[in-house]
Parts: sequence; structure tokens; C-alpha cells
Amino acid sequence: MPLPDWVWVIFVFAFGCCIGSFLNVVIYRLPRELSIVNPPSRCGTCGKRIRFYDNIPLFSWLILGGKCRNCGARISPRYFVVEFLTGAVFAGLFYVYFILGNRAGMPAFLSGGCFVYMLHVVLLASLIAASAIDMELWVIPLSICWFATGIGLVGSGVGAYILGVNAMEQSGLLPIASARTGTLAAGAGAGLAISLVLLKCGVFKQSYEGYEGEAKGGEAEQEVNYRHRAEIMKEILFLLPIVFCAAGAWAAVEKSEDVFLWWVGVSQRPAIAGLLGSAWGYLVGCGIVWFTRILGTLGFGKEAMGLGDVHLMGAAGAVLGAWPVVVAFFLAPFFGLAWVGVQMFFRKMRQIPYGPFLSLGVFAVIMLHDRIFSHLFGLLGY
Repeated sequence: MPLPDWVWVIFVFAFGCCIGSFLNVVIYRLPRELSIVNPPSRCGTCGKRIRFYDNIPLFSWLILGGKCRNCGARISPRYFVVEFLTGAVFAGLFYVYFILGNRAGMPAFLSGGCFVYMLHVVLLASLIAASAIDMELWVIPLSICWFATGIGLVGSGVGAYILGVNAMEQSGLLPIASARTGTLAAGAGAGLAISLVLLKCGVFKQSYEGYEGEAKGGEAEQEVNYRHRAEIMKEILFLLPIVFCAAGAWAAVEKSEDVFLWWVGVSQRPAIAGLLGSAWGYLVGCGIVWFTRILGTLGFGKEAMGLGDVHLMGAAGAVLGAWPVVVAFFLAPFFGLAWVGVQMFFRKMRQIPYGPFLSLGVFAVIMLHDRIFSHLFGLLGY
């Protein structure tokens, strides 16, 4: 006899709360360059180890009244909020995908749907951790972004076999590349490798080298008086090989029919098509934020957005694909405006970084994917 839907939702919520408990460890330790494995959880005030019965998600914080059992020191409400938020996100996505069925093309949970679901919740969990760190310290650890990016690249390659290339193309559940977008992704990837080698060798210079402004709170004055337009020119130089190699790859494939047919045969193999689709999503996600950063910095003479935001949206693109991450980028300002409206209503302004708003845009696209794109295609006349 199959279990009722509410049992599944409660189970997924509990599982998400457990993941949220781990995210709290990541949020505290990762930006402080501490191991997320050892030592076991300890009170930050008295240093005593937290027993397992005081480390139960949600319940322990409530039972203890938000205080350490040993010394009575206050435990931040963030621990409860992150656990509850992660559980709610996990349960909400499960409900939308497998109970309401509001995502076209989603297979049953045990028929491949679980694979897509796990990739998406890994991304959302990464966004929760990155946003919490960004709100506290004004910095996004790149290791979180790289982890989510790697999951997206591998997941899309494997997903092409689990779901099938045609199903991925029609549903957009995971990114998949056509021969032409695969050309751009492969060329840009080669250009990125060249730029990284040149940066490592010292031919290209790191922009904002030694800059600690974001990690110190964002609102503080920078200790180093940077020439922002000169710094952003270093980033433009870094991007040139990527653009040139992408254009060169496109020209080489389009110029010869034999080369194009060969490339179609190579790029449309399931694993390669999935990998290139994820890579293209990563490049588009990075590119749209980086383009905005460059234009803003050149126009205003002050650093616009952060490189952490670039990598954050790159990770989202690697998991979701190019079009979803573009839509998420344009949804993010609406969340920012809503925040400003709330703060003005309560007459209490607190500036926060842009990473959480980008994460909310990604979350909205995942949860409301079909509705958003049906309206979008309707406006475009498709």
C-alpha cells in the first residue's frame, strides 16, 4: 500500500532540516577557513562539545530556548531559520514536482524524477548557504559555487542517459546543448583555459588584488584606493580569449559542412551534449552578471556587483541551463525592490548584498518554471 502524500512531504521536510543543520556548519566555518568535518559541533562561547540530543534540527533550539545548555550563551536564531528554511524548500519543491505535478515532463520520482530533484535541491541548498554567508560577511565563498557547478556538469552528462536527450530538450529539466550552442560552449571553454593559464603565469593580472572590502562588511570604506576602471580593464582582458575562441570555434564549424557534420556526430552524444549544455549555462550565467559588472564599473567609476555573484549565477546556469538563469537574473531586481519597500515601510534601512536576491530569482524560476516560461513565450508570440 503506497504511503500518503503527507507522509512523503513530512519525511522530505525532516531530511531538509537535517541538511540545513549541516549548512549551518558550512555557513559558520567555511568563510573562517575551518574544517567542516572536524572538530564536532561545539559551543562558540564555552567550547564544550554539543551532545547529539542538543543537536536535533529545530527541536533542540526550541527546547533550549536558543541558549547553550552548558554556559547559557545565546545561540543565534539563524540556526533555527536555516534549518526550517532548508526543510521548507526541500518539501516545497517535492510537493510542486511530484504531488501537484506543476513541472511538465517531470518523470515519476522513482523513474528519474529523483535525479532531477536532487540536482535542484543541491543547487538550492548551495544558494541558501552562499546567501547566508553573503548577508553576514558580504562575501560568497567560491568553493560553494564550484561545488554546485561541478554537480551541474556531472549531473547533466549523466542525466542525458537517465532521462534521454529528447526528453531533456523538450522539458528543459536539465541543460542540453544543440550542435551550435555546443560549439560556443566548447570554444569558450578552451578560451577560459587559456585565460586561466595566462593568469597563472602572470601574463594577466588579478583584478582588485588584495581587496578585503566585501569580507569586512561591504559598507566600510576600502582600505586601498583602487582605480576601478583600470581594475575592470584587467577583467576585460581576461575575457577576450574566451570571446575570441568562442567566435573562432563557431566560424570553423560553420565554414565547412564536413566539419559541421563531424561536430554534430561528436557533440550530440548524450553525455557530451549534457556536459556542453551545462557548460553553456555556466558561461551564460557568469557572462550576464560579469557584463553588468563591467558596464556598471566603467559607467560609475565604482565596483559594481561582485565576482562572487558572477560565480553564483554560473553555478545556477550549470544546473538549470542558459535560459532559466537569464530569467532569474532579470527577476532578482524585483526582490531587491520589494526589500527596499519593506525597509522603507518600517523606516529601518539595512543595506544587504545582491547575492540573496539573485538566489531568490533562481528559486522563483525553479518553483514557477512552467508558468513563467508560458507567459514569457506568450509575450514573445510563441
